[in-house]
Amino acid sequence: MPDLILLRHGESQWNLENRFTGWVDQPLSPRGEAEARVAGEKLRGRKIDKLYTSVLVRATETARLALETAGIGPLPTERDAALNERMYGDITGMNKDEARQRYGAEQVRLWRRSYDVRPPGGESLADTAARVLPYWESHILPDLKAGKNVLVVAHGNSLRALVMHLDGLTREQVLELEIPTGVPLLYEITADGQVAAKRYL
Repeated sequence: MPDLILLRHGESQWNLENRFTGWVDQPLSPRGEAEARVAGEKLRGRKIDKLYTSVLVRATETARLALETAGIGPLPTERDAALNERMYGDITGMNKDEARQRYGAEQVRLWRRSYDVRPPGGESLADTAARVLPYWESHILPDLKAGKNVLVVAHGNSLRALVMHLDGLTREQVLELEIPTGVPLLYEITADGQVAAKRYL
């Protein structure tokens, strides 16, 4: 039964500064680099056949550090913007506290946690799912069905969209879903692409 391992990138510099990052390329913070290495320790001894990441450096660098620490690789790799974080539009780069002062706490909460409310010029979680899930169906799932163990290193919202699909969460349930940085989430996938089991490593 093949393994699907999902890994949210380590803390980025703008995560540290509590900013909406979205598609802006931000490096890992020193803590984020450490989180990636801790994730790598948890992957040590595992067989991984294929790596998927977004095109953003905080994901690609997390993958590099984790696999280097685990002693795995080099791996066949696909990088695609379909796995990028939500694009936050006009609030990109804004400190979240500043955004609450400007737009109100309830509006910012809706932008951050609702399923289909977009920030001005940006994407909702539903919009993010609309690019993540076709990519899952056309690229990642076929590798799993072929028996390959796959590592996906991406972002809080792109992974929330995928976990919502895998776990069959409702629009209400996904609002409470938090995916921690730097902690591998293992799914065991059946031959027909269903989830048999899941756990954090």
